[in-house]
Amino acid sequence: MKILVTGAAGFIGHQTTLRLLARGDIVIGVDNLNDYYDVSLKEARLNDIAKHPHAGNFKFIKLDLADTSATEALFKAEQPERVIHLAAQAGVRYSLQNPHAYVQSNLVAFTNVLEGCRHNKVAHLVYASSSSVYGGNTKLPFSEQDTVDHPVSLYAATKKANELMAHTYSHLYGIPTTGLRFFTVYGPWGRPDMSPFLFADAILNHKTIKVFNHGDMMRDFTYIDDIVEGVVRVADKPATPEPNSSVPYRVFNIGNNQPEKLMDFIGMLEDAFGKVAEKEFLPMQDGDVKATYADTQALEAWVGFKPYTPLNEGIAKFATWYKAFYK
Repeated sequence: MKILVTGAAGFIGHQTTLRLLARGDIVIGVDNLNDYYDVSLKEARLNDIAKHPHAGNFKFIKLDLADTSATEALFKAEQPERVIHLAAQAGVRYSLQNPHAYVQSNLVAFTNVLEGCRHNKVAHLVYASSSSVYGGNTKLPFSEQDTVDHPVSLYAATKKANELMAHTYSHLYGIPTTGLRFFTVYGPWGRPDMSPFLFADAILNHKTIKVFNHGDMMRDFTYIDDIVEGVVRVADKPATPEPNSSVPYRVFNIGNNQPEKLMDFIGMLEDAFGKVAEKEFLPMQDGDVKATYADTQALEAWVGFKPYTPLNEGIAKFATWYKAFYK
């Protein structure tokens, strides 16, 4: 198939592109290569794609999806059969400092992608949502049936908005859309603004790590390979209406279904790098939540898969990659 992957130079986009190329798909990769984090890492991911045996089936286009005319031209020229939309302004804490970036990347750009799908007969749109949509929910595990009307950050609000916007386009124009609520993705080639990277850098360079809520937090850490497996399987199965609905729209959690204590996570990183971290214990940050925990029954029923990589195994693979990449 010819598949458009947005955010192709990003963490999940890079790995998804490699997986699609490996099975023979033609991939159009789009990214604006913004400087939210180290651009050289994004370029290194693109170079990694260029080394793939099927790199001839990959075409990269540097483009800001918030540019309406450029996005229209992209869809018209490339005519993708399916779209995997992973481009977004990420980060909960950054949304407190730079809200306009989230409006442009997560709302304007998403509208442009929906319009591209609408006018070019895209057979299925899969897009990144987030576990952040569960916001202030205290019932664990988080289920897709739970209400998600209490976001605690603008980032979370934009992801909830994406789900509503997708439902509207599925309803009005019959476009099959599937949203994927990712839970704390980690692994090789990950994002430098996320805790595995931040902690690894601090551990190796004798810097202090900030431990929020005095370490009393839990996260459903999900290994990148499991995320990609879920994304590709879902992309291969266009959304159909839920029972008692006529709208081809679905939303699924992709998480490890196994929350881990933050302090245990830090301990595994310390073991993997062979050093003890210096820690500064701090209160909870605005926009953050105490625990995340994915109910993955719906995903497993839909595509016969749920994430399973144990945290210690994933951390070991991340540490091996990190030490090699930043040697």
